[in-house]
Amino acid sequence: MLGQRPRVGRRATSAPVAWLVGLLTTLLVVTACSSPVDGLEPDGTQARAPATVPGTQQSVVESRAKQRAVCGSRRLAGPRRAPRGARTVRPTDDLAGLAQRARPGTTFWLSPGVHRLARGIYSQVLPRTGQTFIGAPGAVLDGGRRNKYAFGGQAEDVTIAHLTIRRFGERRGNFNEGVVNHDAASRWTVRSSTVVANAGAGVMLGSGSRLIRNCLAANGQYGFSAYHPDGVRGVVVRGNEIVGNNTDDWEARYDGCGCTGGGKFWETSQARVVRNWIHHNRSVGLWADTNNAGFLVAGNLIARNDSKGIIYETSYNARFVGNAFIRNGWVDGPQDPGFPTAALYLSESGGDERVGGSFSGELSVLRNRFVDNWSAVVGWENADRFAGSPANTSTGSSTLVNPSVATVAACGDADLIGSAPYVDDCRWKTQHLRVVGNVFRHRPEVIGPACRVSRACGFVGLFSNWGSYPSWSPYQGDVVERAITFDQDNLWARNRYVGPWSFMVLEQGNRVGWRQWRARPYGQDAGSVLSR
Repeated sequence: MLGQRPRVGRRATSAPVAWLVGLLTTLLVVTACSSPVDGLEPDGTQARAPATVPGTQQSVVESRAKQRAVCGSRRLAGPRRAPRGARTVRPTDDLAGLAQRARPGTTFWLSPGVHRLARGIYSQVLPRTGQTFIGAPGAVLDGGRRNKYAFGGQAEDVTIAHLTIRRFGERRGNFNEGVVNHDAASRWTVRSSTVVANAGAGVMLGSGSRLIRNCLAANGQYGFSAYHPDGVRGVVVRGNEIVGNNTDDWEARYDGCGCTGGGKFWETSQARVVRNWIHHNRSVGLWADTNNAGFLVAGNLIARNDSKGIIYETSYNARFVGNAFIRNGWVDGPQDPGFPTAALYLSESGGDERVGGSFSGELSVLRNRFVDNWSAVVGWENADRFAGSPANTSTGSSTLVNPSVATVAACGDADLIGSAPYVDDCRWKTQHLRVVGNVFRHRPEVIGPACRVSRACGFVGLFSNWGSYPSWSPYQGDVVERAITFDQDNLWARNRYVGPWSFMVLEQGNRVGWRQWRARPYGQDAGSVLSR
């Protein structure tokens, strides 16, 4: 996959388009979500009976998630009166000017109605340290497609709550930029807000940011993006509904850009991603790309995203526990028949004790449910991708394990790369992977006639490719294929499989059955069971 660094950050059209239009229309009308929307799904579409899969608990899982749905729910409604000590802002007032003239720590209560900023393209609210912006029921901050950003600047400890923020940035604009916290300042909290129909990323996360119980919907590129030139640390993404993002279809505009999804992390450490509902995004659900570490991803429902549910790429030390992955990859899966489009894709990522933080030395996939995805868990390494290689799409980045020695320049030196410590430290590795105690269910008839083994549907995998590039690479031939399969401590165990599963191991395209996967030389899935 291609990693692209944000600024500050091939797919078919998703069907049905009418669903996305309905979502956007509903969220724009029910802007402040001051009352329940009877007869509508949480995503804004007409209510319908839940899809069930015989022999699974899919309907139970999804119904529980809908009980926690954020978009269109009462929980987004703010206070009907200004909190004590807060300054009231009417729709006719100059919010940006008031914020600049007020003292740090001031609280503003935006009264009901549509609030707008000055007409300048870069007109935005530049809060002062510790300021808080709270929306009343019906309070909307509307960019009208004329302002690029809603909130920016370097102030820390800013809070935005119960506010609808919509239509900032021109359509197909704000590439790799964000609308709320545009400059990724530290310790912002965005909670119980609706961030909808904006260009680029709805919210940018800086270090210490908290994204709690929001509706992030139908934004042009991402629902949120975590990036700062100095790195991002200690973010919390909890209880959000992240739905229908990447409306501008950036992958189609920049083929293989790796620049879309419900949410994107770049060089982020110590993230907690917990109990979110991430669904119907026109690309990947969540994507952690390049030198992330110490992630906990727990209790989320990742459902019906066009591409992979989660990508953890060229990163370290994470735990994925108790998540439900349902029906991901149905759009992109048929378009890449040579490679399994996974619900959870672990690309050149593993545990390493030399990278500090939580879960050091561990990459664990524990007690998750995988139901009717195009494919399930894939552990992969590109043998040609290492720091300093022309095939390293995370341009300018090296590994984290020996940063003062294994630099991009040193790793790209043909005279050094074949010797210690460079040959070991210049390569991101899928290693110390534990896939334990999960349930995998696969029903091709539910996915549809395109779901065939010949199109890489219904796979679990641990494999690499034959190394061939560049000519001076020390990883030519089957070096990495054998390393990821036999030498890097990757283990599946005590899982339950239901359905006609296939396994890809050692080399891309090498398909084996259940008995071969478990027997020598692979020896995977001890204590696991398979039933048809």
